[in-house]
Amino acid sequence: MSINLPLTYPLPVTTREEALIIQDRLVRAASSAFSGQFQFQFQSDYGVAPPLGRPSTTARVEAVLAETFGAEAAALVQGAGTGAIRSALGAGPWAENMRDIIIHDAPVYSTTQVTFEWGKVNPVVVDFNNSQALVDLLESKDHPNWLYVQHTRQQLDDSYDPLNICEIATERGVRVICDENYAVMRTPEIAVERGAAASAFSLFKLHGPAGIGAVLGHKDIIDEIHRQNYSGGTQVQGDQALSALQQLITAPLLWAQQSQEVLHAAELISKLNEVAEVRVANAQDLCLIVRLNNPIAHDVCATAATLGAAAFPVGSNSVYEFLPLFYRMSSSVLRSRPDLADYAIRINPMRASAEHVVDILTQSIKKQH
Repeated sequence: MSINLPLTYPLPVTTREEALIIQDRLVRAASSAFSGQFQFQFQSDYGVAPPLGRPSTTARVEAVLAETFGAEAAALVQGAGTGAIRSALGAGPWAENMRDIIIHDAPVYSTTQVTFEWGKVNPVVVDFNNSQALVDLLESKDHPNWLYVQHTRQQLDDSYDPLNICEIATERGVRVICDENYAVMRTPEIAVERGAAASAFSLFKLHGPAGIGAVLGHKDIIDEIHRQNYSGGTQVQGDQALSALQQLITAPLLWAQQSQEVLHAAELISKLNEVAEVRVANAQDLCLIVRLNNPIAHDVCATAATLGAAAFPVGSNSVYEFLPLFYRMSSSVLRSRPDLADYAIRINPMRASAEHVVDILTQSIKKQH
């Protein structure tokens, strides 16, 4: 049986210059939101504070995010990325009692699948890699009014431009909700900057506190999220919001550097005799897919953990992670490509250099002989 990695189509990565621009936008927006002798480094508030019905500090951080990404409004939510997606769906199509949603013809990310089941979504499936097929659906009679797209790849060989998908839909009056996890600040733009009704993502994956997510988008959706989360126990408190913002400031440059290490590691790994193929892919986070010559993927990952690699992800670039991750392929990828389970591994350098990644991989393979 011939096992080969499919061609991959990595998303554009944020350059150092673009990262500095994003960082400047964040700081300028923070200067505006926290003006008036508000010592935001040391001050926070809690609960259903009047007149907003939520912490003033949280509202200020939400304003910073909205301004930075050119959105009408923003809401911080509990539940990290999954909570953000559920909030966007609950305040968008489900609030309108609509369950028909256009989605990509691919295995759905596991927690998103649970959300779809919980919300009784009726998926209308179309291959986003075939933009004409999407256009034909949207120009047909009685098409759904909502489209859901995952910015990063659901399948290794996905080639669609998620921002183009967003524009195709919005130009035809269809509202878009985009899962931006692993894309925010790693790519130059997100969907809300191209007219999406909502971009949902985890701030936990951007070094924020565990469990904090964000939804950026149209004011009606954000207002509904705030209405649904009025209770003090469901809100993001002021100190959590501040911590998320403080960590977010450094994220653009960090991701730009990491992207360069991923590309450099791919170049080095491609020269190893024990490696059959290597691909750069947006399999969740930007990472390396390495196919080995022999079916030793599980053993290599286990050995790498004894040599200083991370054995499993926490949030794929969360605040807790810095060791390079050597891990199996994602469950959504393996559902479509089970043949890769024994041969392919996923490597995310995290904060490690390309050379350190190659050292661990080389030693891990040698120990299998």
